[in-house]
Amino acid sequence: MSDIEMAHLPAGEVTLHDARRDLHRTVSLESFEIGVFAVTEEQLAEILGIASRHPRRPAADLSWLRALRFCNAASEWEGLDPAYSFDGEDITWHVDSDGYRLPTEAEWEYACRAGSTAPHYGLLTDVAWTTADAVAAPQDVGGKMPNLHGLFDTLGNVWEWCWDLLDPARYDDYRVFRGGGYADDAWSVRASVRRGGAPRMHHEDVGMRLARGGFDERDAAQGWSAAVDRERAASDDALPFGWTPLR
Repeated sequence: MSDIEMAHLPAGEVTLHDARRDLHRTVSLESFEIGVFAVTEEQLAEILGIASRHPRRPAADLSWLRALRFCNAASEWEGLDPAYSFDGEDITWHVDSDGYRLPTEAEWEYACRAGSTAPHYGLLTDVAWTTADAVAAPQDVGGKMPNLHGLFDTLGNVWEWCWDLLDPARYDDYRVFRGGGYADDAWSVRASVRRGGAPRMHHEDVGMRLARGGFDERDAAQGWSAAVDRERAASDDALPFGWTPLR
């Protein structure tokens, strides 16, 4: 398989903003690894045995479920313990696994920001493919400037799936994707913007970036908690939805 280049990020903190519920929470993260680039068409093709028309473009138009299956296949290819087990569409993340996986939402934002508290980690035209570039498809990875973690395209080009549920009280099993895409304007291509889709949903501007790192807890890690997911699913708030934060 084509090399999956990973960056090792140190432990740190990130503050997440849920604009719909007007909530802020600060998450302490242990060190972890994350892909320098989004997964490319070439890498997806090699692992899943499908055709690749544009090898260096980010793999897109793939569902959250397919992204998880790719994570497991890439782990098995490299002799790592798969991070996920499947019971139909009931997915368990084995938090202590050393295999490839999707980042949690907190990991993703921490990796994207690279210490920045602004909406973007650089001048948007320099770091992200957006509507300002007038392109009609995802562009080859690495064509814009990286952030201070050395990661490319965490903003723009394609949105990236995360592990977390978007809002289980309102959207049931929808999962988060982050970062904005080539067809989005500056309002959507910001480090804090949250969107999502159903596990089988796929779009031409949604792809994935791999993470790695195992942790000691059984049902919680890196800002995600199964218990909190259950509490959120049972909540019945009536706050407005569809908002996105300025920072």
